[in-house]
Amino acid sequence: MSAQLRFDGRVVLVTGAGGGLGREYALAFAERGASVVVNDLGGDIKGEGKSSSAADRVVEEIKAKGGKAVANYDSVEDGEKLVQTALDSFGRIDILVNNAGILRDRSFTRISNTDWDLIHKVHLRGSFLVTRAAWNHMKNQKFGRIIMTSSAAGIYGNFGQANYSAAKLGVLGLSNTLAVEGAKYNIHSNTIAPTAGSRLTQTVMPEELLNSLKAEYVSPLVLWLCHESCEENGSLFEVGAGWIGKLRWERTVGDIVREKDRLMTPEAVRDSWDKICDFKNATKPRTIQDSVGSLYEVLRKIDTNEDISMNPTSATVSTSKSGFNPAQVVGQKLPEVVYSYTHLQPILYALGVGVSTKQLDHLKFLYEGNEEFSCLPTFGVIPGQACLQGVLSSLPGFEMDLARLLHGEQYLEQYKPLPTSGSLTSESVVVDILDKGSGAVILLDVFTRDDNELVCYNQFTLFIVGAGGFGGKRSSDKAKECVNLPKRPPDAVASDVTSINQAALYRLSGDWNPLHIDPSFAALGGFKQPILHGLCSFGYAARHVLKHYADNDVIKFKAIKVRFAKPVIPGQTLETEMWKEGNRIHLQAKVKETGETVLANSYVDLAEVPSQTTSKEQKVVEELQSDLVFAEISRRVKDVGKELVKKVNAVFQWDITKDGKTAAQWTIDLKNGAGEVYKGAARSKVDTTFCLSDENFMEVVLGRINPQKAFFSGKLQVKGNVMLSQKLELILKDYAKL
Repeated sequence: MSAQLRFDGRVVLVTGAGGGLGREYALAFAERGASVVVNDLGGDIKGEGKSSSAADRVVEEIKAKGGKAVANYDSVEDGEKLVQTALDSFGRIDILVNNAGILRDRSFTRISNTDWDLIHKVHLRGSFLVTRAAWNHMKNQKFGRIIMTSSAAGIYGNFGQANYSAAKLGVLGLSNTLAVEGAKYNIHSNTIAPTAGSRLTQTVMPEELLNSLKAEYVSPLVLWLCHESCEENGSLFEVGAGWIGKLRWERTVGDIVREKDRLMTPEAVRDSWDKICDFKNATKPRTIQDSVGSLYEVLRKIDTNEDISMNPTSATVSTSKSGFNPAQVVGQKLPEVVYSYTHLQPILYALGVGVSTKQLDHLKFLYEGNEEFSCLPTFGVIPGQACLQGVLSSLPGFEMDLARLLHGEQYLEQYKPLPTSGSLTSESVVVDILDKGSGAVILLDVFTRDDNELVCYNQFTLFIVGAGGFGGKRSSDKAKECVNLPKRPPDAVASDVTSINQAALYRLSGDWNPLHIDPSFAALGGFKQPILHGLCSFGYAARHVLKHYADNDVIKFKAIKVRFAKPVIPGQTLETEMWKEGNRIHLQAKVKETGETVLANSYVDLAEVPSQTTSKEQKVVEELQSDLVFAEISRRVKDVGKELVKKVNAVFQWDITKDGKTAAQWTIDLKNGAGEVYKGAARSKVDTTFCLSDENFMEVVLGRINPQKAFFSGKLQVKGNVMLSQKLELILKDYAKL
């Protein structure tokens, strides 16, 4: 049997503890070793009158059982007095249960100002005042547990209780914010909506029901939430009759009903109403960052006209409807997979991604007798993809389902040219799982070795429809991110007409999903006919870059990252637009016949070509304009560092680029010690990372570019907690005077 939860040495304040639920809480805490302040004004159900007898009886009952307790007869509007009683009697305050309440039920039109004000004074204002009085004591001792008491009426509404409902939902909002602000001080605040027999419920429930809803069926939840070993924070629970359920917000995926530079109309809202109200694949936001962050994403998509659909893949994973625990999956290594092949497989792959004998410089990828016979660099996805075939199902909480997985993004990095035959061993690990509301995103890293030498690395970004809403994070610092395209016409364009048999040919490289060959199966996925593999389009685009910017020299290929936006129908023309910025070639691929983007915000990185850097070039790097600004910020922050740490509590990293490459990193640490600004990567966990060129940084600093506009135009990239960037902007204006 597990150890009993004890509260020895803890001091508990329970408001409205003269009877009902409050009395039960006080008795239960005292029985388990806590010292209890029993608060009760002694008034009636409407908040009228005053008496000490109710609190005194509970104190006597506790003492008779050997417990420690004192009475307090003040109104919760005198919050300081209640907490002072705890301090005077026991020297501290650890746990606060805001339970006091009254009723003044009236239909809405009959509620007087007094009816409204008294309810809010006791329930909402009273909870605020008592909690505020206890807050700093809990903060200083780095421990506190707070219970707020809401009601089903506050959650769902109830006839005749508009005043009570409003106050009770207000209590929930108060608790949620306290949970956020108190987390770093080990102060947890949770809310309960109890259903139990009491003087408040006797007016709205029949007697036979009240007899089955004992207060003792609620107190175990309160004690668990208040125990030092309980990590629950910012949650809402309904409880009664021995049942406990956790509640959370839910919202539809919704619909974007406006377009860039076009008027938004009520007719557009009407036409999208079914989608706006459709709770299929609903999201479950847990924080204000989840809520506001999604609006930033909406604004970005409107500004860039980005299509949010994704490309189906052959790998097939889903979560069970009962859900899964990411903690059981993240960090899990999948069994090693050995991929053995002859020269036939690289040639089949090359044909699958459109290599043709019509171009003589392509023979090196098609003819094993060619003196430069090579594997296309993107052949590296083939041994990596082998890890997905039937292996992901070994992870706890997953099951295979061909219909529910989308291939969202792909990253491939080459460390050395792939051998044209042999055996490669791939080891894969689930590095993170993200909650996108309508689905879950799995980040799967695959490392492929030839003997013990690493030859390539893949990151598969897999989207599982309907598996979201488990309360996980929405972003990860382990993700290989896509980047915005330059705002200018492409430097080069290449195109290839795919064959009507292209998908049938590409699948011979090992992707056997019938979606790409069987019309009936494609119809189940919502497609009029079989579609081309996303990784086939990926191979076409990489080929175009390799030919145009690297003379088909596989040694010059370093990495590729793509986001799959739309599928391609075999027989359509793939057109790749390319922009060169240093060693990075930005790209997007389109279907020429329709103009639809199929690969978005993508790039290829070419390997560095060794060269002698002149002293003049070195001087340019050393004399970044941003260095002077950060040096000045560092000087000014020294005087107010401690004050800024209290206000901001965050670490910001700046990646400054020059000619498309990272030229400098600066860190503004307003979280640790007295605060510090220094050159280099952050020495502790980063909350927000900003990436922009030295030139654009100066434009922002000088006020020539609005930071929000820079973000939406792609000149400023932000990772991590976007909301904190607003706080940083204010701090810099106030203290750095930029």
